[in-house]
Amino acid sequence: MSSTLSARVQSLGLTLEPAAGPAANYVSKVQVGDLLFISGQVPRRNGEAVFLGRVGDTLSEEEGRQAARQAALCVLAQLADAVGDDLARVARVVRLGVFVACPPDFQRQSTVADGASDLMVDVLGDAGRHARTAVGVASLPRGVAVEVEAIVQIKP
Repeated sequence: MSSTLSARVQSLGLTLEPAAGPAANYVSKVQVGDLLFISGQVPRRNGEAVFLGRVGDTLSEEEGRQAARQAALCVLAQLADAVGDDLARVARVVRLGVFVACPPDFQRQSTVADGASDLMVDVLGDAGRHARTAVGVASLPRGVAVEVEAIVQIKP
């Protein structure tokens, strides 16, 4: 396995964008002891929000999975920023929270959230296996389809 998060992501044919700053009155990440709490990340490319709309309405379930994957890449960018891109400092992903903008009758939030979960395992192996919550919501910031937050255990 590569020694940096960015190299591991790149080996999968993906790219980490620079970690984004907060969009309002909060911080992007907070460390308490060995736990890193990463604020909700929306799917971005080149600094712009992507995958706008609602899954099961204007976006397909597969597009929702892609949105979750892209938002999870932004979570990994925050993680890389926090650990100096040192993969050895990542003990495990403890929990992901995945919020899916969707109509009230959409019931496949967990399938959409698999886009984020699968990426964590692809990048981090067993350390990427985590507890998870996937919920449907009426809308999300910037009109995106998915938002992902994380709790990650890190090493000194």
